[in-house]
Amino acid sequence: MSHEPNPEMTPEAARRDHWQMLRYMAVNALYGVLVGAAVAGGLIWLNIGAVGTHIARSANPFLAAAMVVSPFALLFGGAVAASSIALLPYRRKFRR
Repeated sequence: MSHEPNPEMTPEAARRDHWQMLRYMAVNALYGVLVGAAVAGGLIWLNIGAVGTHIARSANPFLAAAMVVSPFALLFGGAVAASSIALLPYRRKFRR
């Protein structure tokens, strides 16, 4: 397997391809962040582990909720972004 650049690809085509790849990864990361926030919201709403109760009784519930939702959103966003990198269609795209 050679890692040489495709000789048929012009610099403009490569630039466009890179922007498409970045957009693809950003959309997937955003999707992961939304799923992570929804999972954390479900955890709070269903009061699993009394998380909802602890948040409701805290002195600053918005900060407490953010401290639960943020790690979930970042973790899921990173996992989905990483899996989108692994699933990039380059082998299929440049098959000769």
